[in-house]
Amino acid sequence: MSDSAARDRDAAENESAFSHPPVAPDTSAAYGSDPDQLIDFYAPRDGRTGAPVVVVLHGGAWRAPYDRRHVSPFADFLARRGFAVANVEYRCGSGIPQQRGSDPVAGRWPETFDDVATAMDALPELLARELPTADARRIVVTGHSAGGQLALWAAARHVLPEGSPWRLPAPPRLRGVVALAPIADFATAVGLDVCSGAVGQLLGGEEDFAARSPYADPAALLPTGIATTVVQGTTDVDVPQAVSEAFVDAAAKAGETVGLTLLPDVGHFPLIDPAADACAVVAEELAQLAW
Repeated sequence: MSDSAARDRDAAENESAFSHPPVAPDTSAAYGSDPDQLIDFYAPRDGRTGAPVVVVLHGGAWRAPYDRRHVSPFADFLARRGFAVANVEYRCGSGIPQQRGSDPVAGRWPETFDDVATAMDALPELLARELPTADARRIVVTGHSAGGQLALWAAARHVLPEGSPWRLPAPPRLRGVVALAPIADFATAVGLDVCSGAVGQLLGGEEDFAARSPYADPAALLPTGIATTVVQGTTDVDVPQAVSEAFVDAAAKAGETVGLTLLPDVGHFPLIDPAADACAVVAEELAQLAW
């Protein structure tokens, strides 16, 4: 497929994924005082009790224009598949572009990671209050793109370097992680200029990259001992297949097996598009870990 054809396909997939109106949650709860420290909860649409919980971390290159609302149709799709869903908002980057580019700044250090850690730590208590019929013993984390990086990171906090404020003393109680086209290997992502320099912006630029990367790069936080699957479209031009493959290779070198589900002729956005077949594949991967 030519570059122009790939870009055209990506644009069409983007349009489809963003064509669904936001779906209001059943309930929402704050996990902090900032307006972005919020979790939307969706109960299983079939009314079942004891449903496993899927935590959703949205993508958008860690940039402020993107928030949890664009994945609310995906959250609703999972709720219709029998899951209880927690759709997490977190603080992203500034809406003000950098001096040498037009893209808004990606992420905040340390606030983006503060929020994901705090949300995950608060989840059991919030679930007991907001979705008491869900089974908080069966939690799977998923995330798309930049959210995939955060999902992998949330499952790796027990292997963060000593002294990290986000480090856990023991592995988190998760059934697993399903990372969707994740920005999972920072060196590869930087080499491919994924999302127009988003990784460098997230970590604060060249001067901070080396110091901060060991605290944030999923490929540096292995092995985790947490069941992990990566779902990746082979025609993804936003976060190319090479990024996921580099993470899976890093896991293998660390002695850990990470599943890699490659979807032929699928790009970046069908993974979270309820109208796409790829989204059903994602739901099945989640079910395999959750049940």
